[in-house]
Amino acid sequence: MATITAGTNFPTELVREMFSAVSGHSALAKLSASKPLPFNGETVMVFTNAGEASLVAEGAAKPAGDAAVAPVVIRPQKFVYQQRVSDEFVKNAESRLNYLEAFADGFSRVIARGFDIAAMHGIDPATKADILALATNNFDDLLTGGSIITYNASTPDANIESAVAAIQAGGGDVSGIAMSPTFAAAMASLKVNGVPQFPEFRFGQNPEAFSGLRSDVNSTVPYTGSAVGAPTDYALVGDFEKAFRWGYSVNVPLEVIEYGDPDGAGHDLKQYNEVLLRAEAYIGWGILNAASFAVIR
Repeated sequence: MATITAGTNFPTELVREMFSAVSGHSALAKLSASKPLPFNGETVMVFTNAGEASLVAEGAAKPAGDAAVAPVVIRPQKFVYQQRVSDEFVKNAESRLNYLEAFADGFSRVIARGFDIAAMHGIDPATKADILALATNNFDDLLTGGSIITYNASTPDANIESAVAAIQAGGGDVSGIAMSPTFAAAMASLKVNGVPQFPEFRFGQNPEAFSGLRSDVNSTVPYTGSAVGAPTDYALVGDFEKAFRWGYSVNVPLEVIEYGDPDGAGHDLKQYNEVLLRAEAYIGWGILNAASFAVIR
């Protein structure tokens, strides 16, 4: 394995593997498809096809259409993950490979969780504070009014039906649902005449789908950050296939830092025979149509 130096990108194949793992740990990545994202982002034109097609008689004028178009800008956000390791990483080729594999696995898990928390709640996973730049690009802030269903632990299935009805009333479709562990437990506990109605959720299971919907049970769904009195989300229902889009830049730089205290740990790397591995991922997402989603809160 070639020596990794400052500014080196992860191999493209490893980046694919890492983001394949991201799709296994992120509810949003699991329920929606990704596409390559330019480093500078992209603008998606969203058409709202209101009204119906018109029949035009011979020689008659064509009526004006009711469709509208609006741009949604998908701008990459920088996620940083870093970890101290023994300086064997830079001295021994075999150790370097083992460290890199472990680091890549940890990177995938942390980035997946960070992506969910930022896109669902508009919160910085590290500081637990709201991110002003995401105020118009997270589900918690965009879903209001009839898109909010009040959680009832005794009737979680009815909660889902209400969420689906709210979406369909606005002409939207439903392709998936992301649940909190608490909501999934309520589904598992639901019984009729002593018979579990949703046994696929029993004993902490995380089914790929149920009742025709793709699903994921994830602890990122109820994340509230540091805000006092913030409402708790129990489930997010909607059209993840067509109304939500995300992507990442294939260039994921890896930096090996051998000196100083770059992570604020309080001691010098060289003094403790350590190096710092630092990776940066650029991930962007866009909620193309908020009306195609509802939250159970």
